[in-house]
Amino acid sequence: MERLNSHSFVLFSSVTIALGIVSFTLCLAAEFKKSKKEDLRLEGKLCYLPRSAGVELGVMGLIFLVATQVTANLLLISRKFCSTEDITSCKLRMPTLSCALLILSWISFGIAVILISAATSMSRSQQLGQGWLDGKCYLVKDGVYLGSAMLVLMALGSTLGSATIVVRRRQAEENRKVLEGVQE
Repeated sequence: MERLNSHSFVLFSSVTIALGIVSFTLCLAAEFKKSKKEDLRLEGKLCYLPRSAGVELGVMGLIFLVATQVTANLLLISRKFCSTEDITSCKLRMPTLSCALLILSWISFGIAVILISAATSMSRSQQLGQGWLDGKCYLVKDGVYLGSAMLVLMALGSTLGSATIVVRRRQAEENRKVLEGVQE
């Protein structure tokens, strides 16, 4: 049974890493496809900005980021908090480092969602006289999508780090119980 748990942990981790890498890559691609200053057209006080390819890339990056966070937390919650021997007594026992990594993951995730959402919204077509906000055209600053990509990696790494700490601790407890059973 322990071997099955190890294989499922590796499978969940692999899927989570793949989703995170796709999100990271989409954020990087959005950085290069976002609207440039040269795309902005001014007619008097009115401005027009065409839709950029960064919109689709940003939306997909956001979708994969959410999928990454959900998958990683399902891995952590469903597999490692509850005891497999007695499912009715689910105890939330996390080491301090593991808890800190999980909190860092959610903070990184939240900031990345805000950055990607705002940048993607700004990358939509801004019609003449309508703009993005208050009738003014706005461009996504250089590095916003890149920063989001780094936050995606931070969220992914800290969640997987937290899960790994919990798994190792649980394996150590199971090994200790086996040794105690053998010595008796």
